[in-house]
Order: sequence, then C-alpha cells, then structure tokens
Amino acid sequence: MSETSAPTPQSHRIRNLVLVVIAIAIIALIVLHLAHRKPPARTPPVQVVTVATVASGQMPVVLKELGTVTPVATVTVLPQLSGYLTDVGYHEGQDVAKGQFLAQIDQRQYEISKQQAQAQLAKDQASLDQARSDLARFTDLAQRKSIAEQTYEDQKFLVQQDAVTASSSTGIVVITQMKPTTVQFTVPQNALSDILQRFGGGAKLAVSAYTSDGDKLIANGTLYAISNQMATSTGTVTLRATFANDDEALFPNEFVNVKLVVNTLTNAVLVPTAAVQTGAPGDYVYLVNPDQTVSVHKVTLGPSDGKNTVITAGLSAGQHVVTDGVDRLSEGAKIRVAAHAASAASGASPAAADTAASAGSASDTTASSVDAPAATPASTASGAKARHAHHASQSQSASDGA
Repeated sequence: MSETSAPTPQSHRIRNLVLVVIAIAIIALIVLHLAHRKPPARTPPVQVVTVATVASGQMPVVLKELGTVTPVATVTVLPQLSGYLTDVGYHEGQDVAKGQFLAQIDQRQYEISKQQAQAQLAKDQASLDQARSDLARFTDLAQRKSIAEQTYEDQKFLVQQDAVTASSSTGIVVITQMKPTTVQFTVPQNALSDILQRFGGGAKLAVSAYTSDGDKLIANGTLYAISNQMATSTGTVTLRATFANDDEALFPNEFVNVKLVVNTLTNAVLVPTAAVQTGAPGDYVYLVNPDQTVSVHKVTLGPSDGKNTVITAGLSAGQHVVTDGVDRLSEGAKIRVAAHAASAASGASPAAADTAASAGSASDTTASSVDAPAATPASTASGAKARHAHHASQSQSASDGA
C-alpha cells in the first residue's frame, strides 16, 4: 500500500504566482485591445438647405440720391406806379394764368395827373409850334446874315429837347411756376463718367422721385441738365431732372428721394442677394455640386436691386447656389434640398420692371419737355401759384400793365 505525500507550502506559492501572471496577461491583452480599437466612423449630418438657380436677365444700374424740388421760375411782380390798393384778383396759393387780373391801383390820382399832363402837353405843343415857327424865321434870317449865329443855334436846340423818367418799387406778388417743375440732386464724381457717356449719346435717362421715406413713388421724369462744375468740397456734381407734374404732387423746395437709371445690363448673371456671403475668402457663395455637396465659390459682385445681385465673374447661368441654411455649411458638406425650395432667380427683378416702365414713359416725352425751362417766362406757365409779397398799399393790373 503506497503513501500520498501532502502538498508543500512552496507548491502553493508557485500555483498562486502562475494564476496572478495569467490574470495580468489577460488584463494587458484587454487594455491593448481597447487602446488600439478604432472608434466607429461618425458620418456628419446632412444639412437641409434652400437653393436657387443662377439665372440670366436684366438689371438696372440705379443711383439713389437725395433731391430738392426746384421750380422752373419764380417771378416777383413789380408795380410800375405807386398808389393805394383798391382790388385784388387772386387768392394766395391760387393758380394763375397769363393775362389774368391780379391787382388794381387807385386810378383817381393818375386821372388827375393825366389831365394835368394833357394840359401841359397842349401848352408845350403850342410852345413847340411857336418855336418851330421862330426857327423857320431865324433860319431865313441866318441865311441872309441878319441875326447872330448863336441865336439861330439856340433856337434849334430849343426845338430838339426831350426828357424821360422811370420809377420802381418792391413787388406785390410772387408767382411760382408749378408745372412743369424740376428736381435738383447731386451724384458722386465716380458715377459721372457713365452718366455723361449715356447722356451725351442722346439717351433719355429715367428719373423717379419718391417720398422722403422712399416708400411711395411720386412722379417719373427725365434727366435734362448736368452742371458744368464739380463741387470741390464734396466731390459731387449737380444734376437736374424735369417732371410734367400735372397733378402738382411735387411741391417747391420739397425733399425727395431720387432714383436715376444710368443703364440697364442685359444678359447679366443674377443670383438672389441672400446667396451672397462675405468672409475671409471675400465675397463668395455656396455652390451646389452634382454629388449633393457644397463648395465655397468666390465671386465678383456687380449692381444689386436688393432682391437680386449681378455676378460679373465666378458663376454662370444654370448653376445652383444655397440661399438659406448657409450658417450650418462648410466646404464639402452634404446637403439635402428642402421640399419646394428649389427656385430660379428671376430674370428681371420688380425694380427692373418698374424702371423699364419709367423709362418707357420717359421715352415718350416730347422735346419741349426737356428744353431748358429756365427760359420759360412765369407768365406763360400753364399752372402757377401766386402769393402776397407784402401788404403795402401797392398793386398792379396784370392785364393792362399798370
């Protein structure tokens, strides 16, 4: 019968050491696995955006300035005589026309003066007749050397003498021509070359007058005069436009907002203004690629009407740009076009349509409406406003020139 030996303490220590080593190895393998495991790839979310199609159309080149309604003529009527005012044929602010009675001066004193003058005229005529008779007699005597030469010469000067007097006074009424009227405004010197080129070529440049807040159109007219001097203090030049003003909506010295259509670009590349961004690259748009990603695309800007902007370089008609949702985009971002969001940029903005209508109206203006109105007398105006110059006892009749 064999005997089994009991395990020694040394064998227990060896076994425990092996177990510890195995556990450490397992833990090390787990740590190494976790450390070298690649994280799952995160796909960036697709951004929902609104896009628009780059279009080709017309764009008006418009200058927006502040102007002042300037009457063609403002005339102060001066009486030729002094006297008491007996009658006034107008109300202040009333429309007046050529030949209309304005005021009457008390004529009684002038009737007396007329009678006195007629009596004096008769006396002077008699004296003249006597002087002529004496001259004829002296001429005959002078030829025969019967009188002194000085006596004959004195008689000649007596027959030839004459006198003229004139009088003037302050005005009694001021007449302002209301229609047609003009609007005066200034433009910067950098814009002058394009205006001169178009104006010098015979083009009738359309001008629109709006209320001071710019919300309401008052009237349409045409540019007819350009100042021949530049204001050195401001670097601007003064322009003047004429308006028919048949409804008298433009009031003298009124401030208005002026829009001058210098030119109209045709076949221009148009994008919605909302698509244009400005940042470190400069002016750019997010261009939609065929794989439904976007790329930052630098562009060169032209005129804008607020709704659409002209792109002079960097885009072509038919391409697509992002108009809404650009704040969440970056180079190469994936996009998805929102439902009912794909829209084409209009070929002509509403402002362009309004401008075209204004230009059409302006092109029908006759030559007489663009003649230099400064030469038009106030008395021939089809409509004018009269107002008192003062309340002195002076007046005038427009019909008889008194």
